[in-house]
Amino acid sequence: MGEILIGTSGFSFDDWIGEIYPPRTKKQDMLPYYCNTLGFKALEVNYTYYSMPSRKTMESFARRTPRDFAFVVKAYKGITHSVESNIRETCRFFKEGIEPLGPNLRALLFQFPYMFLPTDGNIGYIRRLKDEFSGYESVIEFRNARWFEEKYFDLLRELSLGFCVVDEPKLKGLMPFTPVLTSTTGYFRFHGRNRSWFREPVDVRYDYLYSDKELREFSGPVADIASRASGATFVFFNNCHAGKAARNALTMIELLKERPVFGPAAQAAPHN
Repeated sequence: MGEILIGTSGFSFDDWIGEIYPPRTKKQDMLPYYCNTLGFKALEVNYTYYSMPSRKTMESFARRTPRDFAFVVKAYKGITHSVESNIRETCRFFKEGIEPLGPNLRALLFQFPYMFLPTDGNIGYIRRLKDEFSGYESVIEFRNARWFEEKYFDLLRELSLGFCVVDEPKLKGLMPFTPVLTSTTGYFRFHGRNRSWFREPVDVRYDYLYSDKELREFSGPVADIASRASGATFVFFNNCHAGKAARNALTMIELLKERPVFGPAAQAAPHN
């Protein structure tokens, strides 16, 4: 079994100041506070969806975090959403940008949009991305429930791609919460449960605080996946509005400390 690494989907938010970070915290002090004071050991870097990763920024991330800190980087939108015609060059630029993270880069997250459906062309594209990013641990997040079939889990297993287990509103068409392990890496993302998902702007969509009861119900599936994964199991909270993600992540850490699989553990053969 591997370790469980918990964090949030981003850290540099102005509305965390006074909620999570002390008043008047400066931007450059947020990441050190995130890992050194709050004690998080992993971060999902999300700004790389909106713009290409900067080597300078990644060098700064690596320099300002502990030597064993874990990064997961979300793929640029030109790779997963509005796919650019020169995709090979786009992938090359992306890989060059994240290179300074070195061994602290533990995985890449490819989050596809709701209208990315299981067509032959899209399945072929996933295969191509596997080739483009060979050598990286990669995780796929589907938004559309049409991917919720065993044959697509088998596809991920065939390609050694991780499956991102999501919790999001129980609305028709969205992926249900389904704890499945398809590679050596376990992966969970918690988006919140606002039922206005399709109607509200992003800042409202993710304005949700999980209750302790809800988090306790998730701790069992997280521990189960971690007990069967030979690599790390990542747990990231994306409900970042006003620091809710950080509060929920800290609570999840405490809940999982009650379970024997939390933290570094002996390696075991993967069991899917």
